[in-house]
Amino acid sequence: MRISPISATAAIVGAASVASAFQITNTRVASSPSFASLTCTHTINQRNAQRPRSESALDMASPDVSRFMAGDRPDGTQDFVMQQTMVRVKNPQKSLEFYCDVLGFKLVMYREFPQWEFNVYFVAPVDAVHIPQSPEEQWQYCMNLPGCIELTWNYGSETQDGLVYNTGNADSTGVADGSSVKGGFGHLGITVPDVYEACERFKELGCTFHKSPNSGGMKGLAFVKDPDGYLIEVLPQGPMTAKPVDCMGVEAEGGEGYKDNSK
Repeated sequence: MRISPISATAAIVGAASVASAFQITNTRVASSPSFASLTCTHTINQRNAQRPRSESALDMASPDVSRFMAGDRPDGTQDFVMQQTMVRVKNPQKSLEFYCDVLGFKLVMYREFPQWEFNVYFVAPVDAVHIPQSPEEQWQYCMNLPGCIELTWNYGSETQDGLVYNTGNADSTGVADGSSVKGGFGHLGITVPDVYEACERFKELGCTFHKSPNSGGMKGLAFVKDPDGYLIEVLPQGPMTAKPVDCMGVEAEGGEGYKDNSK
């Protein structure tokens, strides 16, 4: 059985696609350090073959989504902008230091609402020269800028111990009984010219890695954590290739297999 190629990722500016090729057969398992040329094969043993169809992902055909890539945008939506993703943050100063000093974004607009005890900070990967000076012009600029992140700070969260917000990735933060939550949110994402060089810089700046470029089954991409534990995926702007050793000393050959962050 064959599963057609799937491209999926979340990018900060616009939509970034990862060219991944997964080919499933019933013969043997093989892998390559390059995610773009990764070929996975799976042997269906007798136990899997006897499972109900709903229990085996291999029995599910990928839907035909080609029509969503074609034609004009629906009437009335031509000027819609994918303007923001909002995440709540514990400490706005630490979050702005991460997104601006580490990832290279700029604060393009912020608003303070003391009457409701929260502030919002919009960051985006732009040059400071393009950010208007007046609050009114900043609003207009920001609301028409694709791919912003809105950092929302609720007053008082900075005084709480430990992490405050659940990241959605098998996280027990905020859960009364301490059980992990399989949330829908996965990660934010950026693309860079060279993942390995970017991760060397992230390591020097003291970032926490969830996955270095060579760890796990997918080589050439990484995940770092922001101050609240949200995952930031780091993808290449060109082909997905692997280097022999990454910033954490992990070699491209071998390593653990793919891990579902939601579990």
